[in-house]
Amino acid sequence: MTYTHRPVLLAEAVTSVLGQSENKTPNQQPAMIVDGTFGRGGHSRMILSQLNQQSKLIAFDKDLQAIAEANTIQDPRFQIIHESFALMAEHISPETVDGVLLDLGISSPQIDDPDRGFSFRQDGPLDMRMDTTRGQSAAEWLATAEQKEIARVIKDYGEERFALQIAKAIVTRREQGESLTRTRELAALVASVVRTREAGQDPATRTFQAIRIYINQELADLEGGLSAALTCLKPGGLLAVISFHSLEDRIVKQFMQGLSHISVPRGLPLTEDQMPKPVAELISRIKPSAEEVKENPRSRSAILRVMRKVKSQLGGDQS
Repeated sequence: MTYTHRPVLLAEAVTSVLGQSENKTPNQQPAMIVDGTFGRGGHSRMILSQLNQQSKLIAFDKDLQAIAEANTIQDPRFQIIHESFALMAEHISPETVDGVLLDLGISSPQIDDPDRGFSFRQDGPLDMRMDTTRGQSAAEWLATAEQKEIARVIKDYGEERFALQIAKAIVTRREQGESLTRTRELAALVASVVRTREAGQDPATRTFQAIRIYINQELADLEGGLSAALTCLKPGGLLAVISFHSLEDRIVKQFMQGLSHISVPRGLPLTEDQMPKPVAELISRIKPSAEEVKENPRSRSAILRVMRKVKSQLGGDQS
């Protein structure tokens, strides 16, 4: 079965990472762009359509299905790497990149394919790994993790107030010799514990989000990826990040704000020329239009944040 994915904030993200406005023609200078989350290639294909023939696009993804889709792109300017974007600095020289785009979270094909184990709406194996070639599946982790650890993950990554009760139910079932191996089994177990929930939200939503984030180390990857992107960007380079929930957006916001502000103790006898310069400047914060949310409800929580690196980390400011 073929699963489709509609990129969120497609035009806004691409114009941001390429340094264009909606009415500005593509930059004719050669560029090096990184798409840290290839997914099904929506952003990459639009970026390629706007790059000149001397430019290059390097994409990363942990998902083998995404890699297979990327391999259908026959363009000498394009390269795909089967790796987390957190490790981009191991593949790219420092301060050589003009723009980095990160589209965080999970893609529609991953959610919609029951065999991936991400969805509580359809029955499938309880896997949840973005990279199925390595690491523990969700079922394997739940079969061995301590109750305290399960509760911590569900509370911290799912912001679930019934985290302890859910963890107890999981461990009790395990002690009774009934391992959780299917998505609907876990969803039903959570529903039996979580008695109240926001209108329109499945009781399992937060638990599935939390376990997925933990299994794939998404927040650790994000922190590492933001640092790696800063290393790879040249002065003047742009970082555009689309996040979909508060945990991600908080990390992105704090990272960008931290680079754009300099704290200097009061009373230091510094002239304006002697004042330290920030590493980056904030460019924009964009949310989907009402029309996009109507056409694609999964976009409703998305936030695109964009910053420009203005100071070299190798010595010397942007000229």
